[in-house]
Amino acid sequence: MGCLVSTPKDTGYNRRRPGNVGEIAVFVPGLRVPKPVDFSQPLTDFLSKNLIERLAALRTRIVVMAAQEAPTVTRPRRRAATQHGGSTLADLQQALEDYLPVLLGLVKDGSMLQHKVQFVWVNQEDDVEETAISNAWYEVLSVLHLMAILSFSQANLLLLPKAAADGYQPKVSEGGFYYKEEALTPESRRNAIDVFLKGAGYLDCAIQHVFPQLPPEFRQDLPVDLAEGVLRALSHQALGQAVDIQLGMAIDSTKATLAVKRRLACEMVKYWKQAEDSITNLPLSNGWGEKHQFFVKWKHVEAKAAAYYYHGLILDEGNTEKSHGMAVAALQAAEECFKESRKASEAFNSASPTSRNPPLWGTMKYLSEKIPKDAGSKVRINRDLYSHEKNIMETAPPLPDFALALKPDEYQIPTVHPSWNGQNIKGQITTLNQLKPEKT
Repeated sequence: MGCLVSTPKDTGYNRRRPGNVGEIAVFVPGLRVPKPVDFSQPLTDFLSKNLIERLAALRTRIVVMAAQEAPTVTRPRRRAATQHGGSTLADLQQALEDYLPVLLGLVKDGSMLQHKVQFVWVNQEDDVEETAISNAWYEVLSVLHLMAILSFSQANLLLLPKAAADGYQPKVSEGGFYYKEEALTPESRRNAIDVFLKGAGYLDCAIQHVFPQLPPEFRQDLPVDLAEGVLRALSHQALGQAVDIQLGMAIDSTKATLAVKRRLACEMVKYWKQAEDSITNLPLSNGWGEKHQFFVKWKHVEAKAAAYYYHGLILDEGNTEKSHGMAVAALQAAEECFKESRKASEAFNSASPTSRNPPLWGTMKYLSEKIPKDAGSKVRINRDLYSHEKNIMETAPPLPDFALALKPDEYQIPTVHPSWNGQNIKGQITTLNQLKPEKT
């Protein structure tokens, strides 16, 4: 299949995992970083010197920028402006967008060129440090994955308090509470939602349009970072965190009804359930992989706490003994899930590389105060209203099943760059979709 495992002694960037990654609002498993490859030797007989140099220059730019950016992604802080006026994240994203249309010429119409170049990337969640594969679709998949991870990193920056993202400790009052100016702005929340949907769009495109180009046996050579389950989990994670932000904004709104909040919370549960189902059985045994699984489990049970809470409040609006009993059971389930989420959070943060939670905001800031208070008061009221306790259910009532409203942004693979014209092609290139990758 053209797969080669490299060693840490090779030249270029090697995988380095920090011992502590600071505050995390969004799980980002570090960047998969490309290593230098040789375009000239395998393509000289087929492409012009200008086209080969264009491919090499575009990819070299990404290699250099990604190696510089990787340490900062795992240790979030505000990016300083570059000479172009943007952040380094944005510059790297643009470099990938510039490279992709030129890269796609290697796979156009099933060209035999797709197997000529061996592409090397440093993994993060796989036990194997590097994966080198002679297939340009592997490179396309890796580029889309990196674009998505950059979106997650940007969302993490948007959702961290400004002081923490700048690398300074947030100010704390005498009572131990964070000052109000550390709170997230509505604009940051809306921007984070947009970034999550964009990142999910890259992943959805990879799953829907790139994976079908890879033979089933070839996919077995992919690192676990690019496993279909990991990509689906990341996509669901993006949607789940976007809905979490929507729920937090609904909590802050005086116009949002309990029904709206319950629907958002129940949708959030479904997204995180899908994420957990996608990632549970994957061999994510190293530091980043295990931490990834802990994060998904934590957010899933946290979402259930919110859903049971709002479901309980709506059930309590009923006028029957049964509805009140169901409400109490739902609120007690919310409290249990909330306690479990605290333990899951600790497990996530203590897993290597260690991390810590940012100050509470949005949904969980509100619910951390309301769930224990309302669950206890409803039980007391219920016992006062009724002389027996048989109305209190032993198990929580099922949550409503709502259709999922939030979808990834649609991202389409760009058209092949005009540089792939007749003048840059030497003779006729065979189009053999059935051609097997070179063994190396």
